[in-house]
Amino acid sequence: MSTQVAKADRRRTHYLNADFGVKSWLLTRDHKRIALLYLISVSLFFLLGGLMAVFIRLELVTPAGDFVQAGTYNRLFTMHGILMVFFFLIPSVPAVLGNFLIPLMIGAKDLAFPRINLASWYVYTIGGLFTLWAVLQGGVDTGWTFYVPFSTTYSNTYVIAVGLGIFITGFSSIMTGVNFIVTIHRMRAPGLTWFRLPLFVWAHYATSLIFILGTPVLAITILLLAAERMFHIGIFDPALGGDPVLFQHLFWFYSHPAVYIMILPTMGVMSELVTAFARKRIFGYKVMAFASVAIAILGFLVWGHHMYVSSQSPYAGMIFSVLSMLVAVPSAVKVFNWTATLYEGSVSWETPMLYALGFIGLFTIGGLTGVMLATLGIDIHVHDTYFVVAHFHYIMVGGAIMGFLGGLHFWWPKITGRLYPIFWSKFGAIVIFLGFNLTFFPQFLLGYMGMPRRYYSYPDDFQVLNVMSSAGATILGIGYLIPVIYLIWSMRYGKRASANPWGAVGLEWETHSPPPTFNFDEPPTVDHEAYEYTKRKESRVE
Repeated sequence: MSTQVAKADRRRTHYLNADFGVKSWLLTRDHKRIALLYLISVSLFFLLGGLMAVFIRLELVTPAGDFVQAGTYNRLFTMHGILMVFFFLIPSVPAVLGNFLIPLMIGAKDLAFPRINLASWYVYTIGGLFTLWAVLQGGVDTGWTFYVPFSTTYSNTYVIAVGLGIFITGFSSIMTGVNFIVTIHRMRAPGLTWFRLPLFVWAHYATSLIFILGTPVLAITILLLAAERMFHIGIFDPALGGDPVLFQHLFWFYSHPAVYIMILPTMGVMSELVTAFARKRIFGYKVMAFASVAIAILGFLVWGHHMYVSSQSPYAGMIFSVLSMLVAVPSAVKVFNWTATLYEGSVSWETPMLYALGFIGLFTIGGLTGVMLATLGIDIHVHDTYFVVAHFHYIMVGGAIMGFLGGLHFWWPKITGRLYPIFWSKFGAIVIFLGFNLTFFPQFLLGYMGMPRRYYSYPDDFQVLNVMSSAGATILGIGYLIPVIYLIWSMRYGKRASANPWGAVGLEWETHSPPPTFNFDEPPTVDHEAYEYTKRKESRVE
């Protein structure tokens, strides 16, 4: 019987074999294919950004600047930050997993605007290629924050070209955000009320609000920077009546919420993983949903905590300190509720669950050190040191990338119709977790001891911790290569996956693996709450 099912599955038409040829992919309007185009693109940018991180850690193995010169080092850490933040971390979960899953999770045939969805990938690609062209011409050395007056007056690198690449890519985020919001509002299956939505969808709804409200501010900031650099009109130049701190206000008004663009979708992934592998309805569903929206709103009110050592008044610093600590409340609610869901759950230690547990641990460390940095006195002591570097890598690498990998392993059978090797997937997750901590935990100590960030040489006293960090980066790099290898292998040689290999609850598991072009053989209806593991059978499709 199983052989007959396998043969029937091979004959079945799905989104991967519905059309063949490069043209069918480049002109596709299928959200699932567009998600795979994004997966290829963001993976390439991740590899390039990771390669630059390798060069950075090689330089920091020894105290002297003996691997690259100072100018090259400045270009390396700048392009590493730009590629990772704007071309991997921001689009990775929304553009790949969100694109693939949101229509499936709400029972829709596609996103509301399929052509705009395809256009968003092209805009992202054009912005990325433009940025890479600038890198090949010589890159930029200002840091990914583009602080003035260095970026407007003193740097002789490709500031405008790289800024234009980011500016173009921003439109991709806006189009994706609009598409998600309209789709979630208008295309939910009958019976799928707001409080029956998966928390993954809630998280992407909140993220889309930040996309739409925050990204235009970044675009305006880049335009002002370009105008100042080309025409010296005095927006940020005090000699001409301008204010350099204004740039920081504008930049961080977008870039701090951008942190939540990176982490909120990952939190949505975590909710799906924890409830699926604990076999329990998530603890405090409505609180978790509102916490996503609260994080999105509060994220716009805390940009000033990046500016405690600027000319900002102490009273403004106190207000931003309090607001920054408030953000920790909904974040802590999520961690508490995931933990409560696991309590007395029937926990299984599948690979996605290992990534989920790794995420909770690393995100908690990153969040607690974030509270420390929100405190005025501590922030002044460790400002612009490796303590800050360690903190945001625990959030954005330990959190966002662990979540992305966890989600990719969870939905990989749905995406490809194939399973991956269990041993190697668990081994890879453990190697990544160990390598990450060996890389970045020593940087907390380096920062507390006073080692500044962005320096290509340092006193001998810091070498042991830097060697530990570089050794950890080597392990981490190997860890990232392991899933790349077995996931590519699994696409051809992996065992065929059933419709619901994890026994999970959700509309995406009620269609075939891989799904047909329009997602469902019959339009689904919903007559139950989200995550009702105790009441529902595991799958209706084999």
